[in-house]
Amino acid sequence: MKIADLITWFETWANPAWCESWDNCGWQIEPGLLQQKARVLVCLTPTLAVMQEAIAENANLIFAHHPLIFTPPKSLRSGEAIAEMVRLSFKHNIGIYTAHTNFDQVQDGTADVLAQILELKEVTPIESTQAGLGYGRIGSLEPFMTLQELLAAIQTRLAPPNLIFSPSADLQQTISRVAVLGGSGASFISAVAKSGAQAYLTSDCKFHQFQESRDRNLILIDAGHYATERPACDRLVQKFQSLNLDWVQLSKKDEDFRQFLD
Repeated sequence: MKIADLITWFETWANPAWCESWDNCGWQIEPGLLQQKARVLVCLTPTLAVMQEAIAENANLIFAHHPLIFTPPKSLRSGEAIAEMVRLSFKHNIGIYTAHTNFDQVQDGTADVLAQILELKEVTPIESTQAGLGYGRIGSLEPFMTLQELLAAIQTRLAPPNLIFSPSADLQQTISRVAVLGGSGASFISAVAKSGAQAYLTSDCKFHQFQESRDRNLILIDAGHYATERPACDRLVQKFQSLNLDWVQLSKKDEDFRQFLD
């Protein structure tokens, strides 16, 4: 499959026109390779380490969730990360394509994969954007779990380096309804609290957002940005493999930019 055909297939599923106004979805760098057979390295974040991996693997497309460019740079100077990515992209003929908030909304996107990992049933979006699309997912646990069991399942299935959750007097309380949203989901706390969900799995939550959740009787669970979004990248690799591409692989150099002292 040519790169042009792969992108057409993907955009039929997750149209970049659906991304938010502040976002930057679609081509970040396209050095003139649309008619080449696709050799794809999938990653969460396009970094210099991922670019070097793509060069070593003879890939010609880095397919990322996070944009390389959020704010248009005013200059490109040697030694700066974005400038180096641009230089290496054109030197080695490797494109960089991003699917961000458009990928968040769709079936088998970031939130949907989290809901599948937790085996949620009767799933609906936290916030619908259009027919069949939306941010986050809310569903039922069948069978129900205690809070302690739910936390253990998240730890086992997502393997976050650090798991933060709201203080609770009773880890044995029964949890029947859970909301999930990969990446930064604190802005949806109010909508989740109104939905009837008892627990909300997301990331990048601040001190007072845990306070807000407690005051709304919602258990907030922060598993980290990387752990909540990386599984969708793995699922994307599986989808690409079903297209019989010349080569596709999940990046081994993708990074969680946070470390925790044991």
